[in-house]
Amino acid sequence: MRKEITEKLEKIVKKENIYENEPMSKHTSFKIGGLADYFVKVETIQELSLLLALAKTENIPYQIIGNGTNLLVRDGGIRGLVIKLELKSWVVGKQQEVAYITVGAGLPLAQLALIALENGLSGLECMAGIPGTVGGAIRMNAGAFGQEMKDVVVFSKCMDQNGKIEELSLQLHEFDYRKSAFEKNGLILLETTIKLQYGKKDEIQRKMEECKKLRMKNQPLEFPNAGSIFKRNVEVPIAKLIDDCGLKGYRIGDAEVSTKHAGFIVNKGNATASQVLQLIEQVKKEVKRKFEKEIKLEIIVIGEE
Repeated sequence: MRKEITEKLEKIVKKENIYENEPMSKHTSFKIGGLADYFVKVETIQELSLLLALAKTENIPYQIIGNGTNLLVRDGGIRGLVIKLELKSWVVGKQQEVAYITVGAGLPLAQLALIALENGLSGLECMAGIPGTVGGAIRMNAGAFGQEMKDVVVFSKCMDQNGKIEELSLQLHEFDYRKSAFEKNGLILLETTIKLQYGKKDEIQRKMEECKKLRMKNQPLEFPNAGSIFKRNVEVPIAKLIDDCGLKGYRIGDAEVSTKHAGFIVNKGNATASQVLQLIEQVKKEVKRKFEKEIKLEIIVIGEE
């Protein structure tokens, strides 16, 4: 059966884009995760459509990922297909008042910010240091220092689970803090069109550098991590609650609550997903005990135990 699936996959995508029994630790910023049965890189919309049809016909489960920067894959790995979108095309359309960039979901957000800079376009400066893809950024309504994806998105092109393509207006994205309609609608984002304002290149670059420096100063970028582990609390920063519980530096195995920013958990070497999840539960338990507050995950957890 496995050989038959491999042969069918090779008829859809390039052989070099198919990886069997692939460690997901290679594909997440946490550097954690068990084996995926198949890890497949998709370079065209047609390839994606054919893969979804194959998955449906053969009853193969699948997961869509970008750069794996907000992701924790459990130690048991992922059954079926992991599909990594490599849709990276982009085009800038300049008009008199504003400019539009139509960009593939697989393009790194940092690269999009640089494209905006090169074209003298403002609105993505603070996104330059965010490590995910455009698709992941929209799914999570990524943002930093007052800028969010919801502020620039005009519409997106998506594919449903049957391979049908549709367009979503800004309103249908249902953007909220670090969430969007993509968490529940089952659509796969293919490309999006954003609207940016004209600005001065030197001012745009200066703001980008300032945002990058703030990230370097305040976040534990020197260790593998998946960004902020918990969703923001409006009343009190989650990191402060965790810090006030005395949990900075608390470790289970090689998983540690960052000593630089308590809202992050870092991989100090060979942390497992199990260790990270145990640490998360301990943090939630302590915050609940001391402050009577429930805190929720911002990262996405997938895979088998």
